[in-house]
Amino acid sequence: MFDTILRGGTVIDGTGRAAFAGDVGITRGKIVEVGDLDAAGAANVIDVTGLTVAPGFIDMHTHSDFTLIADGRAESQVHQGVTTEVVGQCGISCAPVCSHGAIKSVSPWYTEGPHRADWRSFGDYLDALEHTELGVNVMAFVGHGTIHRAVLGDQLRAGEPHEISEMARMVDQAMDEGAGGFSTGLEYWPGILASPEHLVPMCEVAAKRGRLYATHVRNRDTEYDLGFAEAISTARQSGARLQISHIQPKFGAPRHAMEHTLEMIEVARRHDVNIAFDVIPHDWNHTLMAAILPKWAQEGGHAALLARLKDPEAREKIKANPKPMWLIVKARKWQDVVLLNATENKDLIGADFEEIGRMRGVDPYDAVLDILLEEGDNLSGAIWSSKSFKDDDVDLCLSQPECAVISDTVAVANEGILKDHVGSLSGYGWAARFLQYYVRDRNVLGLEAGVQKITSVPARRLGLADRGSLLPGYNADICVFDPATITSNATARDLRRYASGIAHVLVNGQLSMHNGARTTVNAGRVLRDFAA
Repeated sequence: MFDTILRGGTVIDGTGRAAFAGDVGITRGKIVEVGDLDAAGAANVIDVTGLTVAPGFIDMHTHSDFTLIADGRAESQVHQGVTTEVVGQCGISCAPVCSHGAIKSVSPWYTEGPHRADWRSFGDYLDALEHTELGVNVMAFVGHGTIHRAVLGDQLRAGEPHEISEMARMVDQAMDEGAGGFSTGLEYWPGILASPEHLVPMCEVAAKRGRLYATHVRNRDTEYDLGFAEAISTARQSGARLQISHIQPKFGAPRHAMEHTLEMIEVARRHDVNIAFDVIPHDWNHTLMAAILPKWAQEGGHAALLARLKDPEAREKIKANPKPMWLIVKARKWQDVVLLNATENKDLIGADFEEIGRMRGVDPYDAVLDILLEEGDNLSGAIWSSKSFKDDDVDLCLSQPECAVISDTVAVANEGILKDHVGSLSGYGWAARFLQYYVRDRNVLGLEAGVQKITSVPARRLGLADRGSLLPGYNADICVFDPATITSNATARDLRRYASGIAHVLVNGQLSMHNGARTTVNAGRVLRDFAA
């Protein structure tokens, strides 16, 4: 007798094996049997005839570090079949911090509310997550940017050898306390200050622990080859397993950049550097608006930055920056840059900056700096998106067996404390869009291979030995969906619309979605026990 049987579906088990007709039997949160269970009984039998039964989707690159503290239900993710998230990416994590007061300055999408935000160590942060009802399982990386700030604050320097040693010690402690990996964001403050000599000691800790080193590389446009070579060099020297985050080149890169990058990776692999990568399933690229600012403008923290934004001379110097993070800004293609998230300027969300500049009667670049200034202490929550990626590059990456698909977004909800937050253009539908656009509509991949990209591929890379596949003994994280109707419904003007085509979602064997509707069950767990 099983607790639950999913009966009569088409099983795609996540291993790459061809789809087959079968049932899935679940007991005490584990998959017990997959196959013909017609003769078996269960307390709960769910007819899934005509639907695909797959492992729950694993999003191995998110920034939900704080939104899950504020509202752990992860509605935008659960509604599209996600059962596990990995937070702490791009060098940004909520811990460790020197004081409770520093939490706000390092936490992405920080939100005031009744939640518990009183940690200092990484373990304390994971404890706070464990005291939250979670709609998804959560694995957390520790971010270099947060470690750097804990040691150096907002000083305009990468650190002396003894300070780097202290950072490495803190990475080691975070991994003792449950961090699943180490990440950097080398286009963001303060990661932009660091070079391999500063990062290798921290990556050596990840290597010793058998954990991933995930990096948002320094450059993916005109100097893409330098950025990727730096990442490869850091991994080679440290011995760490390298995960290149959202690898697709940006606006300004030469046409051959993606192909060349894959060639660089293949050469490094032949010399024993362990490398994999992931892509965002979209041609839109999103990031923090403040990332457009040169590093000198960000020295000293928010107060100093806001003062510079008020200074006409400093403003002109900022606008004259010859190498902004986005070359699409330097090219003044403002019609292809859209405001995605803001606290003080919610009425402008979804508008492009050519339109915003026209509405305000100012140059679009001044509109950007004005909005950052108006956001004040919330400026790190101001997000924008640009049409900077190419489908051809995504297609090429998807043809590589080691490529995973990610959201690079945050778990939110269209009601409650997070109702005004947006993480990306596809935050409410990244997995649905991938299966809809790249798999069903364009047939870049078959459905079995597509499911593998968001299940077993990330699970194996992360070292999650009992998730990501529908196999006996695995945790019962399962998504039941209709491949013919799964759809992302979010648009730039209406970002907060849940995906459709998802029938049932189980997290650790419990139904978080049933018959297309969200239940009140939040059975996610914090994943923090990893073997070296």
